[in-house]
Amino acid sequence: MQWRGRRTSRNIEDRRRMSGGKAAGGIGGLGLIAVLAIGYFLGIDVTPLLQGAAPVQQGGGEITRADEEAAEFVSVTLADTEEVWAELFRAQVGEAYQPATLVLFKGVTQSPCGGASGATGPFYCPSDKKAYIDTAFFTTLSQRLGAGGDFAAAYVVAHEIAHHVQNELGILGQANRMRAQASEAQSNAISVRVELQADCYAGIWARHADRKFDSLDPGDVAEAMNAAKQIGDDTLQRNAGRVPAPHTFTHGTSEQRQRWFERGFESGDMTQCDTFSANRL
Repeated sequence: MQWRGRRTSRNIEDRRRMSGGKAAGGIGGLGLIAVLAIGYFLGIDVTPLLQGAAPVQQGGGEITRADEEAAEFVSVTLADTEEVWAELFRAQVGEAYQPATLVLFKGVTQSPCGGASGATGPFYCPSDKKAYIDTAFFTTLSQRLGAGGDFAAAYVVAHEIAHHVQNELGILGQANRMRAQASEAQSNAISVRVELQADCYAGIWARHADRKFDSLDPGDVAEAMNAAKQIGDDTLQRNAGRVPAPHTFTHGTSEQRQRWFERGFESGDMTQCDTFSANRL
């Protein structure tokens, strides 16, 4: 991916050098470590379990050269999403696009949606319209999840910004209201449709970013497809030594995630990403 020397985004909130104190109550010490370990190794988003957790440390130690490069890469990728989605909203939605803020942190931080850590993975919080990414996650993505390459990392950023796109369109709010009234299995099924649509939107971004910036190198799309495969629910559960349980899936299988990303990339059309009306995911 060709990204060096390009425009960076102003919508970055860098918390990596912040430090904070302890919050009263909640999970602390070894309990917090155990929760984070469960989230990482089972591929489960443990963000809700971290609400009110203590201690909460803003920042996570020394900022390495790899952290700084990851931060610059994320900022360039975010800037790309801003330009692409601004054009797509004008052309396909007929509205102005309001960009998200991306929070960079290292270790643990807080959001209105709960605690954020490298173990929970990147996520988007609709309450403050911010995406949260631990710069160390990209090392995890490459070394532990087997999804290396800069465009694999760009896919992750684009997926989280796609949730912001859903939020701007009112899709995310409607889906969350439906989930609040549904059973656990039904809620998970709705979540899968939300996530697969975000994968499709990420594919749309990739197509238009390449046309606008000529940024893709040979093999970049394959990197994104491999990342989608490695973070599919069935693959994460299987790699954690568990038998895949479809009723617990919240993001979709590897095959589904790859197919919806590819659909967005090939079409470039937001109407092709309507996972909520699809009979087959």
